[in-house]
This record gives sequence, C-alpha cells and structure tokens, in this order.
Amino acid sequence: MTLTEISRAIARFLGFDPPTDQAAAQVILALIDALLIFGFLMLGVLVLIYVFRKIVGFIQARLGPRYTGPRGILQTLADALKLLRKEDIIPRAADRIAFNLAPLMVFLPAYLVYIVIPFGDPETGLVVRDLNVGVLYLLSISSVTVIGIVTAGWASANKWSLLGGMRSGAQLISYEVPMTLVFAVPVLLAGSLRLSDIVRAQGEFFWQWNAFRLDFFPFTLLAFITFLICALAETNQTPFDLPEAESELVAGFHVEYSGFKFAIFFLAEFGNTIAISAIATHLFLGGWKAPFPFLPDSGFWSLGWFFFKVSLLVLLIIWIRGTLLRVRIDQVMELGWKVLLPIGLICVTGVGLLVSIRPSPTEQAKQKVAVVSECPVSLQKDDGPFRWCRTHGRT
Repeated sequence: MTLTEISRAIARFLGFDPPTDQAAAQVILALIDALLIFGFLMLGVLVLIYVFRKIVGFIQARLGPRYTGPRGILQTLADALKLLRKEDIIPRAADRIAFNLAPLMVFLPAYLVYIVIPFGDPETGLVVRDLNVGVLYLLSISSVTVIGIVTAGWASANKWSLLGGMRSGAQLISYEVPMTLVFAVPVLLAGSLRLSDIVRAQGEFFWQWNAFRLDFFPFTLLAFITFLICALAETNQTPFDLPEAESELVAGFHVEYSGFKFAIFFLAEFGNTIAISAIATHLFLGGWKAPFPFLPDSGFWSLGWFFFKVSLLVLLIIWIRGTLLRVRIDQVMELGWKVLLPIGLICVTGVGLLVSIRPSPTEQAKQKVAVVSECPVSLQKDDGPFRWCRTHGRT
C-alpha cells in the first residue's frame, strides 16, 4: 500500500467526499512526507553524532560515550533532552526577532533539501518530489544558510558573534562558487537537471560512474574531489570550521545562543553533512545503483545501496574531521578563490568541450538503430524489444 493510497484512505475516513477528497489527500500526503523527512533527519542526526563521537574518539585514542545506555548509545539522546531543558537566554541588546528567526533560517534549508533527494529508485516511490529542476532547487535552497548564520551573528549584539557570522559568510560564498561550477559537470553529462536522470545516465559498472569515468578523465575526478572539499567548507567541518573557531571567537556566531536554539544549529550542521553526502552520491557515485550489474539494485535494494554509499562518504568526512587541523582564514580564502575556482572552471570547460564534440546517448542510440536497419536481413535477429545484428550488436 503506497503513501498516496494511505492519504486517500485517511481523507475518506475524515469525511471528505469527491471531488474534495483529492485535494485533501494531497494535503495529507504532504504532511506525511514532511513528518517522514523530519523523523529521518532526527534519527539520522542522533545516529551520526554517536558514530562521530566513537570514531573521533578511536582516532584520537579516547573512549567516547560509554555510560549512558549500552556502550553509550543513549548519550546523544540525553544531551538533546538536556538542551531542551536549559534556559533560553536572549541578550538584552539583541534584536529579538532576528535572534529568534536565525536558527530557523539555518535549519530549514537542511530540512528542505531532502524533498528532491531520492532515497532509492524513484519508481519504487523513494522520493518526495522528483523535480525536473532538482539541481537548481538544491543550489538555491542551500544558499539560504549563510543568511541565517550572518543574521545570528549580527542579531546577538556581540562583536565575537558578528565576526564569526561575517567570517562564515565570506567562507560559504567563496566555496559556493566552485561548488556550483562542479555541479554543472554531472548536469552536462546527463543533459538534465533532474537528480534521477543524472543517476540513470551513469553506467551499470562503478567505473562508469561520473567520479571514475575514463572517457572524461581527469575532469570528472577533479570535479568530485573539488565537490568534497567544498562540501567540507559548506558544512563547517574541519579543517574549515572557522565559523565555530572557539579558540579565536568563543564559539563564533552562536556564542550567545543556549538551550533549544543552540541545539538547532548543530542539528542543521549534522543534517547538512548527511544531505551533502547524499547529493555527492547521486551526482558522482551512481546514486542507488549497484557497483556491478549482476548485483540487485531495484526496489528496496536501491535504498540499501544508497545508504551504503552515503555512509561511506559520511565516514570519510568524520575521518577528515578527526585527523586534520584547522587552517587559517587567509589559507581558506586562497584555497577557494585561487585553487578551487580555477579547477572548477577547467572541469566545466573540459567536460563541455568533450560533450559538444561527442554525440549524446540519444543520438548514439539513433545512429545504432540506423546502422542496424541498413544491415542485410540475414544478419539481423529479433529478440523481443531489441534487434540484433551480428556485426553491430544489439539496439
């Protein structure tokens, strides 16, 4: 039973009759989708924080959470409950409206990006909205985060918060530019802005995925590496966690926040980590596809492959965060503008030129059909929806 059928059944149960039951079912379906995404985000962040503490503790020769629950698995939940009970303090000189809105402005983009991210094969219903402009939606909605961070720093009436907010704004804008450029590489290869089309355009073998394609080497590999570096900067992960440089800015833009509002900032940060790993999976790592065609990847198998790849990227980000040191702000700016931006331009230009001189997959299929059709009938063989030619293969 699908979610659409469940929403229609609920609409009838609530007493809606045709034709109003269709509109009511759409509203109920949207509410169900919103609750499912919110539940996934809450559960994913709780698990991610626990895994993060354990892995970083192992890397740095510490024990991590141990006592709250079996092997410390309830420590994150206890911390969340503790933050909910803490007093909500607002500085006297703060702009109360902006101060209260800033955490929501940071959290909502981390929540809304999941609307267009497929959690598996869309034909199985594992996506909320498979928009035909999904890439543009992701780029536009993610750019709102910097506004929330700058607003939090400015509204706190604290010079350290303001410095943290402005530093964060400079960093995020600097790395959004090369990230936008490397976003264009999978779009050029697939000829579509829909995430599901980008995944389907990648091959069945793992070396045919965008990150490892030999026919566009080294542009696609450089684009993937650039995307990962920009992802670290966009999610404020070490070595780019300068917006929260506690040794310099006393926790940065959120220094005046406490209680639930403080928790929202970290919820958004870890939620963005999962989201950016999911986006990288779809753009460069074949999405829900298995690494080999003989492995199952249809139905709910696609869900498993998707989360497996996302988990590997999240573990890579945690590994980097627990290993590298924080860099200086001038080094961060130079890396973004002097290194990653030129690399992004080179990747887009190189892929664009190669795509322009090669026929698209649709044109290749048409040419193959034309070639096989011209072959002698003695060389052709019907095979259901396909036709074979002993000289040119299947079409």
